[in-house]
Amino acid sequence: MRSLQTTQFSILELAPVRDDQPVAFSLHHALELARHAEKLGYARLWLAEHHNMEGIASSATAVLLGYLLANTTTLKVGSGGIMLPNHAPLVVAEQFGTLATLYPNRVELGLGRAPGTDPHTMRALRRGRQETEDQFPQDVNEILYYFKDAQPNQRIIATPGQGTHVPVWLLGSSLFSAQLAAKLGLPYSFASHFAPRMLGQAIQLYRDNFEASEYLAKPYVSMGVPTIIAETDEEAQYLATTPYQRVLNMIRGQRGKLKPPVESMDGLWSTAEKMSVDNFYAMAQIGSNSTVKAGLEKLLEKYDVDEFIFTCDIYDTDKRLQSFERLMDIKNNT
Repeated sequence: MRSLQTTQFSILELAPVRDDQPVAFSLHHALELARHAEKLGYARLWLAEHHNMEGIASSATAVLLGYLLANTTTLKVGSGGIMLPNHAPLVVAEQFGTLATLYPNRVELGLGRAPGTDPHTMRALRRGRQETEDQFPQDVNEILYYFKDAQPNQRIIATPGQGTHVPVWLLGSSLFSAQLAAKLGLPYSFASHFAPRMLGQAIQLYRDNFEASEYLAKPYVSMGVPTIIAETDEEAQYLATTPYQRVLNMIRGQRGKLKPPVESMDGLWSTAEKMSVDNFYAMAQIGSNSTVKAGLEKLLEKYDVDEFIFTCDIYDTDKRLQSFERLMDIKNNT
């Protein structure tokens, strides 16, 4: 059984946009967080691709990754993930091959099979393209091919990209990507930070069916965990009303910017809505250092994952940085 000390800690950043700040503030804060993560010793920081969401500024994922890579020195940086149905595999390989050529051994490519947006925006992203989620395995294999050393008489070569051997992960919130990751022998990250329902089943399926590959000798699993850590449980619960409001608005079909915390959610949600938010955040760890430490140890005991990848939607950016600092304190002082 792993301990928190032997479990990798990583960060998933969506560059959340506050309702009182311009988008530029969020992009610059993403770099501030990346530098903070590098100093604290986090294993990696990933950015997620989402579109047509005014509260998320990481839509041009590869571009923002370049900004973070150019202004850090050792941190592994990647996508969590690139939503592959929105892109031609060759273009993705060239983008990440370019980043990997400029910043060797620091770039990772996590791939998802969902569009990461609403149906109208999905059609705008795929205009002129017929690809569907059913083509996801073929597209993943094509990207893996572009990252390998070029073969004799290879007709299409990703330049830059070919021979860079960029590490590829598969991401998912259901069983499909777990099965594909197992078949291809790739690391797997489950999106339990927003869709925890099938976590245990997906991990078991992945481990039971894993086939060793040139990429991995044995299964490697990470799971998404929303966290908010503060001086006291009460303060953390207060700060958590920001993401509660965000998820509540999503349930209502509204995808706005981050709102400041409120003293109480009473009167803002119905009983059914509260249950939906609780289900969304079933894996969330919210509280003081000791409370979150106990919660993470329970998750580790139950799922025995290799890595936690943490999200955090605290409104105050200083308190957000402090929360990630407290997380690493928990890891290092277990």
